[in-house]
Amino acid sequence: MDIVHPDKIITAADLENLALEYLRPLPVPGVEGRTLDPEDAWVTILHAAVEQTSIHDICKQTTKTPCSDRVLEWLATVDHKQFEHAVNETLARQARQMLLKATPRSICLDFVDIHYHGHHHRSPTELCRTTPRDGTSKCHRYGAAFVLSRGKPLILAFTWMHSDETRDDAAKRVLGRVVELGFPIECLLADRAFASAAGIQTMQTTAPMIAPLVRRGKKLAKLLETQVSYWSEYAMYEGTAREVRFPLAICVSYQKGKRGKTGLLVRAYAACEQAARTPKQVEEVYKQRSAIETSFRTFRETLAKTTTPNPGIRLVYVGVAFLLRNLWILVGWAVLAQPRRGGRARPGWFPFKRFRKWIGHALDERLGWIWEVPTNGVGIPATHRHAVAG
Repeated sequence: MDIVHPDKIITAADLENLALEYLRPLPVPGVEGRTLDPEDAWVTILHAAVEQTSIHDICKQTTKTPCSDRVLEWLATVDHKQFEHAVNETLARQARQMLLKATPRSICLDFVDIHYHGHHHRSPTELCRTTPRDGTSKCHRYGAAFVLSRGKPLILAFTWMHSDETRDDAAKRVLGRVVELGFPIECLLADRAFASAAGIQTMQTTAPMIAPLVRRGKKLAKLLETQVSYWSEYAMYEGTAREVRFPLAICVSYQKGKRGKTGLLVRAYAACEQAARTPKQVEEVYKQRSAIETSFRTFRETLAKTTTPNPGIRLVYVGVAFLLRNLWILVGWAVLAQPRRGGRARPGWFPFKRFRKWIGHALDERLGWIWEVPTNGVGIPATHRHAVAG
């Protein structure tokens, strides 16, 4: 399938080949002296991703895949930084294919937490702490940047975060990769986890930004004691070498019985270079971040299952999931969406679920999916047949 000059039709095999074209160049050195065709390994990993299952499960149910232990041993040789760089280069290439450089874009910054019940692999810093879910607060954490664009909600960059580094460190890496794309940034919409002094300083020196502040300290609490929206200025670590000053938008809204709550809801936003907007407009702009929830959901729908403590293997699965999600956006916009006035719109009849099913169908045939197994030839025991007759 040629994205630039596509054929009249697109098939499941075309989608499979496109996905493998993005995966094959990713650097996994392999085990010296052990023969494993990288093509076989990537096909197995791709099938596990679109089926939302494990490598072991795929190898067990197919006849033309290598041993799952060999695939996992091969994946364990990945170099974290080298692989992350390669995935980000591919994400950047996908973005350049779809986004015009002259158009300013709003960028969302957020963390993706993959909850984890096991122990660390080599170092405790591999794991971060987050809101407890399913009986654990441990997670592997990834910082990511998403672009807000109608019909092209792409993932632009990601990075794996260690617990011995700050969120600002992760933000710098992700923002650096976004800036390298060369797109003008209209506004950074950051999760509250980025709203530290260092994080706000990094973002406000990069582009206009909006980030909600957590209600902490008497000074901020006093500013929030209001019934009207207004602009103010706020300083973190005032009077110290770490002092950071920024405009503060205080926004008041009515809860109107949402989630069983009533009365006023007062929020504070660090809002740099937003003077042309009212505080309520700042809040409305920030609410556009809700669009990334769909990005998170679709990303998780191609995240292969695993119980391995090896963060390198998990990094590979996350990188594959991001690339597949962007590929779905790319195919829908470049190949399926009909040109029209006002720009192309992704077809509603081609949801992410269908995209995954098409690739899975092509891989079923390629890998020899087992559709029949021998029975015991006995059936229900004689002592139980009276129940069947009744």
